[in-house]
Amino acid sequence: MSEPATVLTGCLAPIDKTGLDGLIAKGKENPQAVKTLTCKTVAEGKFRHANYIRDLEPYIVDEPPALLGDDTAPNPSEASLAALGSCVAVGLHANAVARGITVQKLELQLEGDLNITAVWGTGDTSEKPVGFTDVRIKVDMEADCPQEEIDALVQHVIQWSPVFNTFSRPVNMVAETM
Repeated sequence: MSEPATVLTGCLAPIDKTGLDGLIAKGKENPQAVKTLTCKTVAEGKFRHANYIRDLEPYIVDEPPALLGDDTAPNPSEASLAALGSCVAVGLHANAVARGITVQKLELQLEGDLNITAVWGTGDTSEKPVGFTDVRIKVDMEADCPQEEIDALVQHVIQWSPVFNTFSRPVNMVAETM
């Protein structure tokens, strides 16, 4: 009996299992492959920015009024938490499908602590950590498997999440003028 082309995952939209299997095979075929992603950020006024990615509508990032923005979108730090949560959720969903686990519920709650007193380098620039010092992710996942299997799945996914690893290890960074 052949596997279904799509796998229903309870509350989530179905994933193309054949497509997922193809991605898995492609990754194993060339484990050193690197893909370069791009984003063009354009200032629109105050602290609001349009971020152009692929051919999508611009992804807006702004600051809240307490940080002198117009509060029209998440601020950069909130957007980074959203990227982290989404990356972990994608990993959980894909790994559940790959393992034949049906997911009834998948929600993540993220919190991150950061000192903002340096005000982007214009405020108190005394010695202190810049950026998130602590990030907490709470996963609320219900699936047709024991909780121990969900716990192991979460640990597996954070080990392989690109955004989780970007948060948790140093990254080579270069900034230059054009």
